Amino acid sequence: MRTPHVVVVMGVAGTGKTTIGPLLADRLGVPYAEGDDFHPQANIDKMSAGTPLDDEDRWPWLDAIGAWAHGRAGLGGVVSSSALKRSYRDRLRAAAPGVVFVHLTGDRKLIEDRMGHRQGHFMPTALLDSQFATLQPLQADERGVAVDVAGSPEEITARAVAALDDLDAATPPAGAEPSPR
Repeated sequence: MRTPHVVVVMGVAGTGKTTIGPLLADRLGVPYAEGDDFHPQANIDKMSAGTPLDDEDRWPWLDAIGAWAHGRAGLGGVVSSSALKRSYRDRLRAAAPGVVFVHLTGDRKLIEDRMGHRQGHFMPTALLDSQFATLQPLQADERGVAVDVAGSPEEITARAVAALDDLDAATPPAGAEPSPR
């Protein structure tokens, strides 16, 4: 029997983490946690004012997400987090070594358009440039998949599930014995 993943849905603002995360959690039969809910109010105030967070702002936020992910180890779960830098993902993996990343990627114009149409979110479109400048895509030694955000939420979610299935078939989780071929 396959142990459920703890999946971090990552990407720049506007890629659909908050939309795809719950859909993916539903498809995997695990709970979803909204990464923005782990931000302290000071971070939300800073971003609402159009000021990008720095690493010192992000460490407590990443630690809170990592603690949630650690608590879901062996049970599964999906949490959203921009996780733009390798060092941020390393910090999450330090807390929860088995996490798998789903990196939502897409055309900047599409993402900016989607950001411009969303209601009631504290992240202004003006910060998108800083998000793209900060982004360090998943590296070959990081367990995860990239999923394009073109199409409907259901299509994106289906691609994410298929990519995770392919990842499972190609690489067993850390500490697991490879399946015989």
